[in-house]
Amino acid sequence: MTAFVTVACGVFGLAVGSFLNVVIYRVPRKESVVHPRSRCPGCGTQLAERDNIPVVSWVLLHGKCRTCGEPISARYPLVELLTAALFVTAALRFGLDWVLPAYLIFFASLVAITFIDLEHYIIPNRVLYPTVFIAIPLLVLAAATQDQWHNLERALLGAVLAWSFFLVLHLISPRGMGFGDVRLSFLLGLFLGWLDLRHVFLGVFVGFLLGSIVGLVLMALRRRGRRDHIPFGPFLAAGAVIAVLFGTSILGWYSPA
Repeated sequence: MTAFVTVACGVFGLAVGSFLNVVIYRVPRKESVVHPRSRCPGCGTQLAERDNIPVVSWVLLHGKCRTCGEPISARYPLVELLTAALFVTAALRFGLDWVLPAYLIFFASLVAITFIDLEHYIIPNRVLYPTVFIAIPLLVLAAATQDQWHNLERALLGAVLAWSFFLVLHLISPRGMGFGDVRLSFLLGLFLGWLDLRHVFLGVFVGFLLGSIVGLVLMALRRRGRRDHIPFGPFLAAGAVIAVLFGTSILGWYSPA
């Protein structure tokens, strides 16, 4: 049964990744993610069903539009494969736990936020707010079906603590910590807090660590200056994913025997 769930999550992740590509492209442009159907960014031709199969269509078309030959970014299969990989690892991490659907939503949201922030330097409310509104009922359902109300209480506490910490940082240095990151911290604290409040600290710490390392490397390579903005959302997302998937093992290394 666990193997079936894992494979199903992987296939589902490919489909969700295809939808996330639409979200990543349209949300920053304030377009609907539902209508019209997917089309070529170059010529505007609506894609046929055969040209909209995750990963497979991109490979068969050699990364080009069938109609105009315009190159199709490798980001499209990358998002689909990344989403599928995260869904598989979530299935392996949580198995048949009722909380699995909530973490699938969480990981999907982080993928969309990461690619939007990297390209447009924004963390859109059109992704964050629906994620929170869907995730909280799923967490409540998981708590109710498995009598894990303490997990839900801890999740809400983690969300408040993370949001408060990032709000203070934003008030101290608005340029260094955008309010989009403050909003994102609530979502991170919610899901990391469900696991353990220590996971909240770990996820935030890893996010800051990754951001610092990449920032220093970019400055050393002269790709960024001290005053250049570097999107922080992707690092927070990466820190959260690492904390969810490996946090128990990492924290175990530092726990007394």
